[in-house]
Amino acid sequence: MKAVRFHSYGDADVLVHEETDVPRAGAGQVVLRVAGAAVNPVDASLRAGYVREVFDLALPHVPCYDVAGVVTEVGEGVSGWSEGDAVVAWLPIAGPGAAAEYAVAPAEVLAAAPRRIELAEAAALPSVALTAWQALFEHAGLSAGQSVLINGAGGAVGGYAVQFAAQAGAVVTATAGPDSAERVASYGAGRVIDYTATPVAQAVAGERFDVVLNLVFLPQQEELAKLVDLVADGGVFANTVPPGVAETGRGVRNAQVFGRSDAARLAELVAKVDAGEVRVHVAQRRPLAELRGVHEDLAVFKPVGKTVLIP
Repeated sequence: MKAVRFHSYGDADVLVHEETDVPRAGAGQVVLRVAGAAVNPVDASLRAGYVREVFDLALPHVPCYDVAGVVTEVGEGVSGWSEGDAVVAWLPIAGPGAAAEYAVAPAEVLAAAPRRIELAEAAALPSVALTAWQALFEHAGLSAGQSVLINGAGGAVGGYAVQFAAQAGAVVTATAGPDSAERVASYGAGRVIDYTATPVAQAVAGERFDVVLNLVFLPQQEELAKLVDLVADGGVFANTVPPGVAETGRGVRNAQVFGRSDAARLAELVAKVDAGEVRVHVAQRRPLAELRGVHEDLAVFKPVGKTVLIP
């Protein structure tokens, strides 16, 4: 089969589109014929070796931990899944990924794929939708009637966060660029701030929110502090991107969010897609062989939404 792998850490040019063996299903595993593999910014950090202390990769490594595909082999001890089942999954980040024609997956991370959308596009759901849900409800405890500011709503996690927050009955303010503002508004944001025109703190004119969810890399503590200042006394600042804030004050709870795979919750989110309650946005579809180019793009700008690779 064809796969994209890197044999050593480094820049995007370490990614090689090459021939390798089709994986076999071990105990508790299945093999998938990959329909789509989604790219995440963390993939670039893994490839560069920036997070080796956290994720110990076996090289050569196949990247991409979001996958949609069809089961082709079922390993010993697996129940509930059969050959031909269409599934989605958030694969273990340190394990073999899905940037290949076939991928191996622990059966415990699988959820049935949504039927309402094309299977390949379903790869844009697992990790980003789960992270959005966990940030809003497990970490921030968002509830109906509360106000929430979602900073970075034009991105993949942000799009789901706006949808989930609006459906929960929260009052949603979102930041987005002009190329994604209309889409973000259609998700249920009551107000969309064009951050390219007006700094968010200036745009909200001293207003404060029960929850502020930050999805944007802000390396300076001063920038993070400005966002924390937008949280109401006793509210929650939820941050998915390092570095975190050092201090909050005013009773503001600091929640550093690290998303995790959760097959049961993913199945619930799939049901929302099939019910037409959640929209899946794919910014671009690209052939598997172009993964190096996608990583090169990540090095110079952050694409709006999700890129899905098609083997």
